[in-house]
Amino acid sequence: MNPYAKLTFSLSLVLGTTITISSNHWMMAWTGLEINTLAIIPLISKHHHPRAIEAAIKYFLTQAAASTLLLFSSTINAWHTGQWDITQLSHPTASLLLTTAIAMKLGLVPFHFWFPEVLQGSPLTTAMLLSTVMKFPPITILLLTSHSLNPTLLTTMAIASAALGGWMGLNQTQIRKILAFSSISHLGWMTIILIYNPKLTLLTFYLYCFMTAAIFLTLNTTKSLKLSTMMTSWTKTPTLNASFMLTLLSLAGLPPLTGFLPKWLIIQELSKQEMTPTATIIAILSLLGLFFYLRLAYYSTITLPPNPTNHMKQWYVNKPANTLIATLITLSTLLLPMSPMILASI
Repeated sequence: MNPYAKLTFSLSLVLGTTITISSNHWMMAWTGLEINTLAIIPLISKHHHPRAIEAAIKYFLTQAAASTLLLFSSTINAWHTGQWDITQLSHPTASLLLTTAIAMKLGLVPFHFWFPEVLQGSPLTTAMLLSTVMKFPPITILLLTSHSLNPTLLTTMAIASAALGGWMGLNQTQIRKILAFSSISHLGWMTIILIYNPKLTLLTFYLYCFMTAAIFLTLNTTKSLKLSTMMTSWTKTPTLNASFMLTLLSLAGLPPLTGFLPKWLIIQELSKQEMTPTATIIAILSLLGLFFYLRLAYYSTITLPPNPTNHMKQWYVNKPANTLIATLITLSTLLLPMSPMILASI
């Protein structure tokens, strides 16, 4: 892709995200979401491969449907209340339509079908953007309207997302699909606490972004796309692979790594809200995710491939250290001792 075109699309992504997260008017929020959608589509389809074109078309159709529902929801609300302010969402039908639209934008169950397919057809860097940056504007809209949303509906969707993200990730061999189902599962954790503690949702999202970005950038460095190639990548960058295992375990939510912090706080908050059965269910469902993260970690660092391997051994390359990956891996694994300071800042 032409560097100027890539720069234009990247700046458009930044512009669209900034417009949506800083707007109070429904039309401005919708405009930002549309700019984002149109900017990411060329980045998805830049390889001119049938799978990439298919992913771009699926992404466009899903996001167009979600944007239509968002506009419909805001129009119904404005018709009944005379308000175009995002925080003034009070009509129940408008609230239901908005929840549906944002669930489609994010890939929450039952509107998750497009997400693994689109991620599988995208390059690793674009898949990272789809899993992190592109989730930020819809989550911001959910935060602004959290007081108007239906708690039962959100809790049901959250538990379904955590369950499906865990179950569907178990049998995958493609790493991008595993990370897509991981994303769906984490969105369940963010959604379940949204109404009771919106700041905790935001904290969970930020930490999830650190961990996911670290994983995608590591995979991009080792050029691993499926489990069989991951088995031979340890010869390329042994230190990075060891750090990669820790980041995966952090994403699984194991103490004493960073990923344990949001899950611990969410379970604590649900218990305070007298939702202990819900907290128990979602904690048990996270064990499904733990299994496939352990599987990834096992393949990446512990398993040596059998001698008659179908893949050529990678050359050991003494590359200069990537500061961004090093910083993200540090944030993804070592923030738990700083949790009092993080909690004080939110």
